[in-house]
Amino acid sequence: MDIVSALRAFLRVAETGSFSAAAIDLDLTQPAVSRQISALEGHLNTRLLHRTTNALALTVEGEQMIAMALRVVEAVDALAEASCIDTAMASGRVRLTLPAPLGLCVSERLARLLESHPALSVELIFREEPSDLIGDGIDLEVRLGPVSDSSLMCRRIGWTTAFLVAAPRYLAQHGTPNTPDEISGHECICYSRAGDGRSWSFSNGSDEICVRIAPRLVANNAVAVHRAVLTGGGLAVLSHLLACPDIEAGRLIKLMPEFPPARLPINVVYPSRKNLPLRVRTVLDFLAETVRDDPLMAS
Repeated sequence: MDIVSALRAFLRVAETGSFSAAAIDLDLTQPAVSRQISALEGHLNTRLLHRTTNALALTVEGEQMIAMALRVVEAVDALAEASCIDTAMASGRVRLTLPAPLGLCVSERLARLLESHPALSVELIFREEPSDLIGDGIDLEVRLGPVSDSSLMCRRIGWTTAFLVAAPRYLAQHGTPNTPDEISGHECICYSRAGDGRSWSFSNGSDEICVRIAPRLVANNAVAVHRAVLTGGGLAVLSHLLACPDIEAGRLIKLMPEFPPARLPINVVYPSRKNLPLRVRTVLDFLAETVRDDPLMAS
């Protein structure tokens, strides 16, 4: 039995929750994946998966095996890369979750990365809230703001830049706020991230000013907020990635330039503490380069 291949199969089955999906990812047949898992269980003399006709689930031993299997597979990958460092090519699929504005920016640039790495594939998942990285089979996740989970590896790649904006139509009817304390008298459209859709934070250059609001429209997707503010629905705090083209075209007005929205760190998190596969490192470096190339996110 090739124990490394069997461990790879086990990890893919655990991540996808399906023998069929794992077989597709590994370019194997479903029976071949099933045989590898059975052989691994026989070798370890323990059951790793509960199987039924309709579903499968990890046993307690299977849950405990994931971290150890990851260490073994990552160590083998690192050895392979070190032995052919000059000719190594990234290959395989990388599952990447990130907020919609940055996701749209990344998707416009991915063709260049994939052209340079013909054996690499990327699955983009637009998600505003943190994932269960291992349970959801996520290789990399972009999170805005501090990362509290100390079990994850975290790399800061930049900072957000956002603007308080409104459509000219709205301002003509309701007036223009000039300071944060004037916002409470306006209609607000909020982008809710991880359940927080009731406050905005601004900076006066030295202090952070938190404004409590009572929005009539809250959405957990920034693109939806962008669409709503364009129609004149109220004020909104939008990423520069969404707002800048409309500000330049006059479809949105940037408000309170003396009190810009507070900036948040852009972090990439991943579950593995060492020996990241080349495919994952390649996409991580691509993300960092994409952010670094934008002056409003680079510093």
